[in-house]
Amino acid sequence: MEGWTIVNILLGLCLLMLSGSYAKEKLETGPTFVIDYENDQFLKDGEPFRYVSGSIHYFRVLPTQWRDRLKKMRMAGFNALQTYVEWSSHEPEQGMYDFTGMFDLVTFIKTAQEEGLAVILRPGPFIDAERDMGGLPYWLLNKNPSMRLRSSDPTYLIYVDNWFNNVLLPKIRPLLYANGGPIIMVQVENEYGSFPACDFAYTSHMRDIIRQGLGDDVVLFTTDGDGASYLKCGKIPGVYSTVDFGSGSSVTDAFAAMRLFEPRGPLVNSEYYPGWLDHWGEPHSTVDAETVAKTLDTMLALNASVNLYMFHGGTSFGLTSGANMGGSFQACPTSYDYDAPLSEAGDPTQKYWIIRNTTKKYLPLPAGDVPPASLKYSYGKVEVAAKGSLFQMSSFLQSVTQKYPLTFEGLLVSNGLVIYETVLPFRISDPARLTINEVHDRGYVFVDYKYVGMVSREQELYDLALSATPNQTISIIVESQGRVCFGGQINDFKGLTTNVTVKGYTLENWKMTPLPVTNVPRLSSVMKHLRREVSKSHPSPLELKGTPDGGMTFYEGSFTIPDTDDQPQDSFLSVEGWRKGLVWVNDFCLGRYWPEVGPQLTLYVPSDVLMKGINTVMILEYEASPCLVSDTCFVTLQEAPVIDGPTPK
Repeated sequence: MEGWTIVNILLGLCLLMLSGSYAKEKLETGPTFVIDYENDQFLKDGEPFRYVSGSIHYFRVLPTQWRDRLKKMRMAGFNALQTYVEWSSHEPEQGMYDFTGMFDLVTFIKTAQEEGLAVILRPGPFIDAERDMGGLPYWLLNKNPSMRLRSSDPTYLIYVDNWFNNVLLPKIRPLLYANGGPIIMVQVENEYGSFPACDFAYTSHMRDIIRQGLGDDVVLFTTDGDGASYLKCGKIPGVYSTVDFGSGSSVTDAFAAMRLFEPRGPLVNSEYYPGWLDHWGEPHSTVDAETVAKTLDTMLALNASVNLYMFHGGTSFGLTSGANMGGSFQACPTSYDYDAPLSEAGDPTQKYWIIRNTTKKYLPLPAGDVPPASLKYSYGKVEVAAKGSLFQMSSFLQSVTQKYPLTFEGLLVSNGLVIYETVLPFRISDPARLTINEVHDRGYVFVDYKYVGMVSREQELYDLALSATPNQTISIIVESQGRVCFGGQINDFKGLTTNVTVKGYTLENWKMTPLPVTNVPRLSSVMKHLRREVSKSHPSPLELKGTPDGGMTFYEGSFTIPDTDDQPQDSFLSVEGWRKGLVWVNDFCLGRYWPEVGPQLTLYVPSDVLMKGINTVMILEYEASPCLVSDTCFVTLQEAPVIDGPTPK
């Protein structure tokens, strides 16, 4: 009996020592997130883990709204957030970094953690996301116009390496799960199998700098289409391969393609599409909610991890939306509603509740109520008046003169408008053909400041009949509609990208004047000069306009929000009756409008853009305003959005 007691004591001491050793080891190693290849699953702190995540882009949502959107996603049973990092937002000009306001990445990630969400980070450098140039900064094309983007071209990698090694990765590392943060996975590049370069030296380089910058305690992954043809160039040795597909795909076939490259490990759909993107001039995209839920259910029943792209789409404020190259150039609208479970304004849709009912079969719903939709208000008509034309404004701006036209990138212009002007030096037949073989993307042509026609990349219209005499000024105002964001044509230069000819003769000696539409402080300063000069000269209403139809003209107006407790509220600015242009509210650029082609007829106005008291509206109309008829020169702030308006047949 005594011997047994001693044995038991010794065994107990051994177990105590072992458990203490294990606890110490656990304390020293800290939180862990790894792939359990043997059992085809993730392990989080040693326990099986499956994520249901949703994509929300911090750069498409105002910071004051981040928590609301993240909380609504968590209340749908989702346990993770997936987001991109947009290089161009953080380094809009070389060496000028911005991690404030809408670009405060660290605060966004920490807010997700506070809401109980793990984070899956997609740092690029290329992200697509229907953003200008796929999130790459435009100034890369200024550094080397022949630069091979997304490749091992040293002239590209020198800037990528600086961005990752010296700026981005040091911000990310403290936020890794192993370091007490929420980031469990980091993507290497993005859908590289859909890019024609297939440069394994480049993707291996990206793997190595991310691993070096973040260490070994984070899972690296890739995302590609659900076919071997995508995965063969997207797969990176030592990086876990995942696929993306929507409800129209076969779940069995999609995951079978993934298994060709990852025979063991968890099944993952990194982009499951509950909706789809829009293009100007094409009907608004929708996807049936029940179909989305059914395919989601099928994947979750297989113990797959799934990310909804998008859970909340938000808005491409300003001039940040990109374009695609399908059969022709296709520009994306300002709204990124995406027919997602949360609307553009962050409101739960019917699709939200249907998906929530599916998720709760596999993951517990948090206690509490889903936050309600935001309050909306119709502030009514806002009368505006012409304040001056682009040509009048150009006299206060700096110009560049060159023999041949420079691109936006050559002029260090990120986006917007550039006025190209030259004097016709010779006599031409009447009419003669003016030709611009490549205009990116839309050019408005004037002779002695009188509008004569348009060239358009979207409509593939590259020439027009021109009547002019020697010494008359030919002006071409070129609009960028967003750089290509996907595929092999992302090195998408803007402006006049080839020479301009008249009857085969090349026009020379160009004066180029960028308009500061992306620089609010500069634009505000120039508008003050314009108002002052206009008030001195007392021009007629017609003289204030760039065209007889009211195009190429700035309009301004104001409205008052009452000083009550529940104001201001979200609203939607209707631009029906206007043709094409840009809108600012209180110096915040809501984005592009183009109701003439649809489907988007309203622009989302978040409540935080508004203020109690007097609010201002400024419009830059490119083509034609409704102001030629009395009592029609206004825009309307209304309660409901219209993003599914009519489009051309």
